[in-house]
Amino acid sequence: MTRFGYTLMTEQSGPRELVGYAVAAERVGFDFEVSSDHFSPWLTEQGHAPYAWTTLGAVAQATERVGLMTYVTCPTLRYHPAVVAQKSATLQILAEGRFTLGLGSGENLNEHVVGEGWPAIAERQDLLAEAIEVIRSLHTGELVDHRGDFFQVDSARIWDLPEEGVEIGVAVAGARAIERFAPLADHLVATEPDAEIIQNWNDVDGAPRIGKDARAVGQIPICWDPDEEAAIARAHEQFRWFAGGWKVNADLPTPAGFAGATQFVRPEDVAESIPCGPDLDKVVEAVSAYWEAGFTDIALVQVGDEGQDRFLDEAAGPLLEKLRAAAP
Repeated sequence: MTRFGYTLMTEQSGPRELVGYAVAAERVGFDFEVSSDHFSPWLTEQGHAPYAWTTLGAVAQATERVGLMTYVTCPTLRYHPAVVAQKSATLQILAEGRFTLGLGSGENLNEHVVGEGWPAIAERQDLLAEAIEVIRSLHTGELVDHRGDFFQVDSARIWDLPEEGVEIGVAVAGARAIERFAPLADHLVATEPDAEIIQNWNDVDGAPRIGKDARAVGQIPICWDPDEEAAIARAHEQFRWFAGGWKVNADLPTPAGFAGATQFVRPEDVAESIPCGPDLDKVVEAVSAYWEAGFTDIALVQVGDEGQDRFLDEAAGPLLEKLRAAAP
């Protein structure tokens, strides 16, 4: 059964608003909720970047049923993996087993702020692999001393550990990344509805099989609004950065950089890649690409803080009904 999620976009809403949206999304029937983890918005028009982990702690207490997940946290530069191990264990206790730790190799936009530079992709993947090793070791509850290529851990122990443990999802795209990280992860995270990603993952020796032991979690932006033109305008203002794709987006350092890179992206270009307006069937058609590719979990991003309450009150329930009727 396909699961549908709601995205807590820390780039477009303040922390109190996000907690309110999380409660409303649970009430309307979403199965899980994912949170971005950014130090900065992509564009100044978005205007927000609250700390994801504080927000998720509040969400864990304000909700009862929905799964929770970081989508995704980079445990290598802005955060030391030992700190990620501790805060993910704490959040799992607060969420009573509903939390999944989503990890990735990061984006320059968020990670350069601590002054450690921005490594090339091969080094970022080496960093991530070692970080996962550190997190897994600390989640055993044992005393950990680690001397690696990138990280040092001195006599560290996580004192408050959840009985359920903390499952880890890893964001991957290319075949080499999948081959490397599939055996290290519990679940797959990806941003493109590509069946080859699922197949490559399931072909890796030692990888948990998607659809049986593992989930494949995808994400898709939508911009629902009763007025299609208003939806297109909002999607262009808030989400034109999306047009660059992750190979570009991972390396741009500032909102000014994203503004410059997307200055020639037109509203009609955004509308071609993001379903905009009141037509729920158009949204279902766009989302269907993910379950047809083999994704088990699909998180929706409703673009913009403006109209978020109205989306949750008026459109989310009927949309979930249509999605569940159409999905396998």
